[in-house]
Amino acid sequence: MSRVQLALNVDDLDEAVTFYSKLFNTEPNKVKEGYANFAVADPPLKLVLIENPGQGGSINHLGVEVGTSDEVHSEIARLSGEGLFTDEEIGTTCCFATQDKVWVTGPAGEKWEVYTVLADSETFGSSPKHADPDGGNVCCGSHAAETQEASTSASCC
Repeated sequence: MSRVQLALNVDDLDEAVTFYSKLFNTEPNKVKEGYANFAVADPPLKLVLIENPGQGGSINHLGVEVGTSDEVHSEIARLSGEGLFTDEEIGTTCCFATQDKVWVTGPAGEKWEVYTVLADSETFGSSPKHADPDGGNVCCGSHAAETQEASTSASCC
């Protein structure tokens, strides 16, 4: 199974969870501090909400969730074969899950990931690739309001 992922920045997580629960007639799959996701059956969608006050209503990143690591590795090979630069993160922890993923950047700078979830995690993210200078994690743009760089390069889920 695969489905499109839409990760949105929201100003108020509780308000957004209430709205999207009503819109898609489903409860969130996971809710943690500053983060929620929905596994919407119809239409097939992984909706991710990331609390980034002041950035609400904007896209954090886009993605395609796939069922296995083999599918992620197949996409790495396919995208590389198409001449697209890929940024691979294998066994990374992000958005309260351990994942295998590959990133590509679209023509307007939009970030796309193809990923699979390997296991749940109790931590938001621990990928050293996303560590900020203060030692925190900027996985999924959690500090997107701090710098423009963070909002375009630090994404996951």
